[in-house]
Amino acid sequence: MNAWLEQSFYGNTALEWGIALGIIAGAIVLSKLVYWILGSVVRRMAAKTDTRLDNIAIDMLEEPAVAFIVLAGVNYALNTLSLPAGLEAFLDKVLGLLIALTITWLAARLFDSIYKEYILPLSAKTDTDLDDQLLPILRKTVKAAIWAFGLIIGFNNAGYDVAALLAGIGIGGLALAMAAKDSVSNVFGGFTIIMDQPFSIGDRVQVAGHDGTVEEIGIRSTRLRTLEGREVSIPNSKFTDSTVENVSREPSRKVVSNLGLTYDTTPDQMREAMDILRRVAGDNASLEEKVTVAFNAFGDSAMNILFIYYIKSGADIAGTQSEINLAILDAFNSAGLEFAFPTQMHYTKAV
Repeated sequence: MNAWLEQSFYGNTALEWGIALGIIAGAIVLSKLVYWILGSVVRRMAAKTDTRLDNIAIDMLEEPAVAFIVLAGVNYALNTLSLPAGLEAFLDKVLGLLIALTITWLAARLFDSIYKEYILPLSAKTDTDLDDQLLPILRKTVKAAIWAFGLIIGFNNAGYDVAALLAGIGIGGLALAMAAKDSVSNVFGGFTIIMDQPFSIGDRVQVAGHDGTVEEIGIRSTRLRTLEGREVSIPNSKFTDSTVENVSREPSRKVVSNLGLTYDTTPDQMREAMDILRRVAGDNASLEEKVTVAFNAFGDSAMNILFIYYIKSGADIAGTQSEINLAILDAFNSAGLEFAFPTQMHYTKAV
């Protein structure tokens, strides 16, 4: 047994390989133990304090701490072995890059925790919707910047020429931008929506054949919840190239009705019908004061009364129309006023 342990494999004895693997296994077990302590013991202790900073610290450290311990164990295990110079240099670069990425992960989690615990509650207290639209974009931008900076540092520590890499990325990015010009136009359309604010989250809009409520304004697209309950994602370029009708911002809803009375209606009855319409409009609290009532036409089969009224913003449009129509029907029936319907008279000649 001792002879086998002393045998050399790839420059190291079996015992040395076993020790290295044992160190890595021990690091994994230790990382699991630390994760359990942070998630159970320390988290319960932090829950009893008044501040939220300790909770943020625990959320931030849990997974990255596990990665740090495992990487440290792997690094220590490799240092106990005699490896070829080229392989050792390569593994050092890989470990350096992984450590930089772990630190970047830690920074991104820290920003996420601060965003959720402090920035979002502050935006909820404001009256404007602008911060609700900008904050998701700010969150994604900052996290992308953190990861980009971490990758640059990681590759630089690994010995790569970051300047040449960035130059290549710049040329490739230009070609990609030319190929993805539609995506770029959608991004600019998103910033246009945020700056011009033709609508806000929660507004009902009509655009490109879609009618629905705005649920989210993103960098590339905007999501609507249609009147049928379906979710629709519309590219932001559509909002800059098309006419957008913001239904929620209308000051009032205009309703135009033409009521046809039979030709045996007398002038006094016609005046009574117009008075009824004015009274019905005046009695409804959901209508504005501007009302138009006019005997406007002699139709083919009826004498028409034009009735225009305006439903106040925020009122139940369908419910108000039902109330108005029922009130008109009740009042006209009580007054003996008859609605006309299309009729035709045929004359036949006796033979």
